[in-house]
Amino acid sequence: MKFLNILFFFLFCTAFAQKTLPLDTLKLKEAKDMLADDYGNLYIYRNKDFSFTKYDSLGKQLGKMMLTVPYKVQTVQNPLSVPLFSENAQEMKFMDQNMNEIQKIDFKQKFGFIRMAYAEDLQQLWLLDDSMKRLIQYNFRNETTINSYPFDVSFDDLTDLLVFETKVYILTRKHIRVYTLKFEKIFEAPLENGKRFRRENDTILVVAGNSISRYDPEKGMIKVFEDPEAQIVDKNIRSYFAIKANKLYLYSLEKIKETKQQTEPDSVQKAPVPATENTSGTPEQKTEADQKTSEEKEPDNVLQKLMEEAAEVQAVGI
Repeated sequence: MKFLNILFFFLFCTAFAQKTLPLDTLKLKEAKDMLADDYGNLYIYRNKDFSFTKYDSLGKQLGKMMLTVPYKVQTVQNPLSVPLFSENAQEMKFMDQNMNEIQKIDFKQKFGFIRMAYAEDLQQLWLLDDSMKRLIQYNFRNETTINSYPFDVSFDDLTDLLVFETKVYILTRKHIRVYTLKFEKIFEAPLENGKRFRRENDTILVVAGNSISRYDPEKGMIKVFEDPEAQIVDKNIRSYFAIKANKLYLYSLEKIKETKQQTEPDSVQKAPVPATENTSGTPEQKTEADQKTSEEKEPDNVLQKLMEEAAEVQAVGI
């Protein structure tokens, strides 16, 4: 019964946190990928015409870039400098908040064949050179190579790269792998349809086809959001986003938190402690003591995990 109470509370919170955003269904139907920045703006990439379009939360177009070859958008967390990498063109572009190109880096003249590039900040890149089997740390501001590491890994189905605190994160459509800079594998796990990494301070997230997972060095991959009916998902610092049936849904983490606070007293009941024989007091005194101890020892772990596990409810019918 306690499990059912928590489950219904979980469903109630998530249902009230869901909101449909007013974006043209035709644009969503043709979307190959969708990203959300931390200011609430949305970015739609269409593989059909290689267009990359920025919208505000009301669906108003804020900018558009027409590309000549496929590009991979690394992240839009900082809308002032959005990095895009093209394996076909062997180059990386940076765009500003109006979707204007502010810088282009050509890898053809200086390197072999770059399979993937990761912009660590506004001056450094990490490059996977497939021809030389090396991981290269490159300062593109002054065009100098800082470090080069032997990195003879398989690049089959590679979808993303991230380097953080001397660890190299490799994402494919089937796996996530974590290495040291000395090419020592420290973690590997299956992960279906992996698309890109997202780093939030020290937290490493993986965005897949219809789910988002968090990497925990001790526990492995922990799923924090999932919608089996969604074609594309993403998140920013406040919400999860999902495209399904050509509509865009937003799941507000703040709304979930508010709903939890409003309904918690009615939704979660402490299980009564049966009276037992007590040599040092009456049964009533023993019951009160047991209840007090239980309350002290039983933190709100389940409800505190509500934010992290909100998406798991999707599997039961939302």
